[in-house]
Amino acid sequence: MQSEIAQRLKLKYSPVAILFTNEKPQGALEFKEGRWGCVAAMLTAAAKGRRAVFSRTTFGCEGGGIGLGLFHQYSEGMEYFLSTGKDGLTPVKGIREPEGFKKTPELAKAWMGSVPSIDIPEQYIVFTPLSEVDTAKEEPKVVVFYANPDQLTALIVLANYGRPGYDSVIAPFAAGCQTTCLFPWSEAAKERPRAVIGMTDVSVRPHIDADLLSFSVPYVMFREMEDNVPGSFLDKHEWKKIAERIPG
Repeated sequence: MQSEIAQRLKLKYSPVAILFTNEKPQGALEFKEGRWGCVAAMLTAAAKGRRAVFSRTTFGCEGGGIGLGLFHQYSEGMEYFLSTGKDGLTPVKGIREPEGFKKTPELAKAWMGSVPSIDIPEQYIVFTPLSEVDTAKEEPKVVVFYANPDQLTALIVLANYGRPGYDSVIAPFAAGCQTTCLFPWSEAAKERPRAVIGMTDVSVRPHIDADLLSFSVPYVMFREMEDNVPGSFLDKHEWKKIAERIPG
């Protein structure tokens, strides 16, 4: 499937489709069972043209498993790793010291309890370039864009273009994988789903170009935004002035 949004915004990388399936794609990138890895790195690989797959034994890290909806239970003591640490606590795989993302363990635990909880029934989650998806055969659950500030501006405006109000986009504090899969998929169940700005997770920024953030939408909202492109601000003079400075 081709995206007119991607073409108009001159995106550097392909939008990524997130699929839930019981069929494992052949030749896809996959973490080794039980080995640590960052889901954000796999998303970047998919944006560059590869395909990646995850299962309940190959999700990379605990946050990744939760962020993908493959399980929804944090391990005991996770609130300390997210905040101040605790003497005698065994380090989490891939994390050598407390992250300091919350001021206290209590705040961290409250945040953990506030994160949406989903448990998908399918065996696999697949990241693949949207251009390789035949929507007549398989429909993405979520579409993820990597966008620079100018492109992100356009995505925010387009998300609100055909709707009343001003809050069709959220930017939650969460892990990178949670903002690209868990949060937008939980939005899909709502009467008026919202888009999610993400990859503001300090720990995943090294896996992403310095000038990019993610913008993730449930597929139904993606279709809405695609349909709204003709006649929108993207055809107008103000946007064309901005588009001229985006590398082609």
